[in-house]
Amino acid sequence: MVIVHHKIAADGFRTVPHKNFFERRIMAKKHNYGNESIVQLKGAERVRKRPAVIFGSDGLEGCQHSVFEIISNSIDEARAGYGDKVVVTRFLDKSVEVQDFGRGIPVDYNTAEQKYNWELVFCEMYAGGKYDTNEGGSYEYSLGLNGLGLCATQYASEYMEAEIRTDGYRYLLNFEKGNAAGQMLKEEYAKRDTGSRIKWRPDLDVFTEIDISLEYYQDTLRRQSVVNAGVLFILRDQVAPAKFETYEYIYENGILDYVKEITEGKAMTDVQVWKAERVGRDRADQKDYRVVINAAVCFSNKLQLKEYYHNSSWLEYGGAPEKAVRSAFVSQIDGYLKQNGKYLKSDSKITFQDVDDCLVLVVSSFSSQTSYENQTKKAINNKFIQEAMTEFFRHQLEVYFIENRLDADKICDQALINMRSRIKAEATRQNLKKTLQSANDLTNRVQKFVDCRSRDVNVREIFIVEGDSALGACKQARDSEFQAIIPLRGKILNCLKYEYDKIFKNEIITDLIKVLGCGVEVPGKAGKDMSSFSLDMLRWSKVIICTDADVDGFHIRTHVLTMIYRLMPTLINEGKVYIAESPLYEIAAKGQTWFAYTEKEKADVLTELGDAKHTIQRSKGLGENDADMMALTTMNPATRRLIKVEAEEAKAMSDMFDLLLGNNLAGRKEHIANFGHLYIDMTDVS
Repeated sequence: MVIVHHKIAADGFRTVPHKNFFERRIMAKKHNYGNESIVQLKGAERVRKRPAVIFGSDGLEGCQHSVFEIISNSIDEARAGYGDKVVVTRFLDKSVEVQDFGRGIPVDYNTAEQKYNWELVFCEMYAGGKYDTNEGGSYEYSLGLNGLGLCATQYASEYMEAEIRTDGYRYLLNFEKGNAAGQMLKEEYAKRDTGSRIKWRPDLDVFTEIDISLEYYQDTLRRQSVVNAGVLFILRDQVAPAKFETYEYIYENGILDYVKEITEGKAMTDVQVWKAERVGRDRADQKDYRVVINAAVCFSNKLQLKEYYHNSSWLEYGGAPEKAVRSAFVSQIDGYLKQNGKYLKSDSKITFQDVDDCLVLVVSSFSSQTSYENQTKKAINNKFIQEAMTEFFRHQLEVYFIENRLDADKICDQALINMRSRIKAEATRQNLKKTLQSANDLTNRVQKFVDCRSRDVNVREIFIVEGDSALGACKQARDSEFQAIIPLRGKILNCLKYEYDKIFKNEIITDLIKVLGCGVEVPGKAGKDMSSFSLDMLRWSKVIICTDADVDGFHIRTHVLTMIYRLMPTLINEGKVYIAESPLYEIAAKGQTWFAYTEKEKADVLTELGDAKHTIQRSKGLGENDADMMALTTMNPATRRLIKVEAEEAKAMSDMFDLLLGNNLAGRKEHIANFGHLYIDMTDVS
């Protein structure tokens, strides 16, 4: 809105909207807001107009949740002991089918409600058979609670077909756009099998996206097989009109088999399975309910994993179980460290991050009363469940540490190592941040750095040269409008051999980081708080490494490339790094000078000269060249030669850097023994 000021007194102003505001108001269609403006959504419109209220989103994530609502009903049947198989089919047209072999959904006439049950479960919100889980109802521990999932998914479908086999009958139902399409068909069924089969297609009028990936189905059914021991989950994926690929998921021993599978050869302790049942209440004036806790836990210095499930719903955001684990594990491990004098005076108290870095834990809990944060069921917040789990894990850890002293020492020692590594990494990050935070004038921050006049990043170039003599020659030969120079003062570290704390204490490296301006990228868990890389902050269009054409120059060039490869590899991937190619020979004849960059070029020049008198001089170091020669061969964009460090070669370069400059001494010796003879002629032994 545009604001203009109208003077109303010598010492004050009042603000009024610009007249265009009023013009827009006058031109806009007037609406009366009265009693008839209030509208109640009815039937399918309650979901179709606002799907995010039920499914958490009107996008792909909401569509995925609608599918899980139907799968979860079949899971509840299997877990209650009715059927041991659930089949999910993903069709090419984005439709879905879920079939179970349980008791079959009750759909016939309900005398208590004076309605057919199919009308209730498919067409009425808050109608279902899972409201009495704490009073010994049909389902003691169920994923479904609110009587919303099946009805809401039907409302949000383009069509839905249901086939139910129960009590000697087969029932067929059809729905379109959330409404019943015809009457229920009921026929006698002589076979003994029972269960429900529901097929539907999510409606693009409701969801913005319905193309649910195969990976989602695979991940969902794999997770459900983990926490529903012995239940077979079959996924059929249609890949052609008459062709299906099939995937099967089953863990006979549930979370135990799962944790053993993912930690095979990587655990430093055996997998422990802890179980308990508790009864309690969230508030003194409420009824008691039951909680069953199952946990599979081990420790590893090679991987970490935490997964929480409640009533077989994956708690992506944790809630009460995660809070309990954080409190119990830190308390018990910290207590063990103190009791056994393992802390040093300089140590900080461990945090859950230090435990988490070596913890592999899967918790599968069930309760007859559950308080989810919302319908998407990604976290629970029952007070009693949190208290029961906290006490349970503290007790189990205490007993485990007493009975397994060697394991306890290994676990607690690893937590100490993680804590000290974390503190060290944080100190390194703070030192780096302090190093890079200084005044804007680079010339005041970096010794002997020579900047250029242009501030246009698209044309600015930075030359990394070796030593003061090369700096002097390049400074005279450069175009000061867009070419800047930074000399290397002394030997640069081999960044593949040292830890980050030592690398960032090296003044040469920190000066280079400052001048480049883009920060560093430190991959992996150790550097997650240290990374500060941004390609947009790079101050140069080209980073040019300019060294002598001799063994020492190649050595320095390699170390600079190694630094860039380890600390800011994106510069290589984005094609920002170049090598200035220096001539090997200077050939003078007939008052002219030729520069040869290879032996072949030298031979070609000599052939061209024939018998003419000439002189050949091995090119001097950069610092010994005159300004005109430097400009012609190294600095002038029109005549220089640059080698672009290509991203496609990054993997090969990475492997070679690791081999020749890393800590693999045996591999390096083997490589030299096998291939060293190929480079003898290139060796500078003068």
